[in-house]
Amino acid sequence: MQGFPSGGARPVSGTFNPTVSRRRLGSELRRLREISGMTTQQVAERLLISQPKISLLENGRRLAKPRDVRDLCGLYGVKDQRRVDHLMQLSRESGQQGWWNSYGDIPYGPYIGLEAEAASIRLYEPLVIPGLLQTPAYARAVIAGTIPHVTAEQAGARLQVRLRRQDRLGAPRDPLRLWVVLDESALRRVVGSREVMREQLGHLTRLGAQPHITMQVLPHGVGAHPGVSGQFSLLEFADAADMSVVYLERFTSDVYLEKRSDVRLYRDMYAHLQARALSPDNTRHLIDEAVNSYAGPE
Repeated sequence: MQGFPSGGARPVSGTFNPTVSRRRLGSELRRLREISGMTTQQVAERLLISQPKISLLENGRRLAKPRDVRDLCGLYGVKDQRRVDHLMQLSRESGQQGWWNSYGDIPYGPYIGLEAEAASIRLYEPLVIPGLLQTPAYARAVIAGTIPHVTAEQAGARLQVRLRRQDRLGAPRDPLRLWVVLDESALRRVVGSREVMREQLGHLTRLGAQPHITMQVLPHGVGAHPGVSGQFSLLEFADAADMSVVYLERFTSDVYLEKRSDVRLYRDMYAHLQARALSPDNTRHLIDEAVNSYAGPE
């Protein structure tokens, strides 16, 4: 388990990502508006559309259709046709589907798109092993135990999506840089069975030995800490045009925070969690101890 590497990562070759195309398009449209000196209210008045629509387009929360791009570029006085063509192409890409859509209704599809493009992710998880690090047996048990009335077909689709997401960790070039802070509860909670837990924690040890993955555990003894409010992920991107995103997973809806002040707050929180967690070496020892605690008969 080594330190968090510097530098960016590129998405897995051949993986199409409409979520990122939409965010990049929104970022470019915002930049063009700011260069023009116009406010969102002024743009809305000129184009006879609502101000919230402009904000949603710029935040990548709403699809900017080619007509929207054409009208906005005309309003902002964009004369370079190559730039207009590039933005139109991003608009067309944004309207397509990502690979995860082929698995049916996956509610956290936007997050998968961001995860697939991220250069690095910092995760804090207080209850279970994060999806990127789960074994098939553990993931199957988590899905069955946390989603009421899930059908076998739905559970199978979610499992396949979860396992495919893990490809980023094993990419031969520029794998995802991952730093995970786990609460000790995630090691002690028996998910599936003791045998499933032995396999899962052994898997954690092997993953933690890789240079692009760092794991730390917050032992129960640290008491109250900044992560008691729940799970969060901080995603950062190699492209300077892409702002960092904080992702908060909730049962019925997810929250994405992109304001610089919010990102800075969660970045500070994560630094506090890292400082209070065990070192990577001591974390490995604690995981080994937990593995041994699951030895013996069920």
